[in-house]
Amino acid sequence: MPEFQISDQLCLRQTDLSDAQEMFDTIERDRDYLRKWLPFVDWTREVSDSEYFINSLNPRTRSPSDLVFTIRFEGIFAGLIGFKNTDKVNRRSELGYWLSESFQKRGIMTLSVKALVDYAFEELGINRIQIRCATGNMPSKRIPQRLGFTLEGVERDGEILSDGLFADLEIYSLVKRVDTKSW
Repeated sequence: MPEFQISDQLCLRQTDLSDAQEMFDTIERDRDYLRKWLPFVDWTREVSDSEYFINSLNPRTRSPSDLVFTIRFEGIFAGLIGFKNTDKVNRRSELGYWLSESFQKRGIMTLSVKALVDYAFEELGINRIQIRCATGNMPSKRIPQRLGFTLEGVERDGEILSDGLFADLEIYSLVKRVDTKSW
């Protein structure tokens, strides 16, 4: 089970069913903050909803490169980050993430994204990483901008938010050309 000790304070650990209570408690505490950009917040009404999500990440049924990690700062659950929609044939994946309001503006997510990008390029043989962010979600889109991702364009009405309105999504990518013969 991959784990990334990014610093003395920051660790990424593969999500486990034992994380459900902390995950739910964080969503519950930050519900108003998180729901602005994360539609799943309104569907997460009890711990069993977080358990259901974690069970859906069962490594026996998903690609080993579709891993989701808890973000822990000083041992405390701070958010989630993970790969999704991994296409092994075309060596591409997408990163999704969210962070509790109390852990914002500390560089936690930038370091976490960098660690998973490095892991994807070096260990998983991924060539392209994509991040999609709502056009108005400034904290989220600053992450790929800081890390040298290229803005490719805007996916119009790419996601429906909790208020029932569609949000345009900015598509960022980072590409590392890999040797296609070794995979």
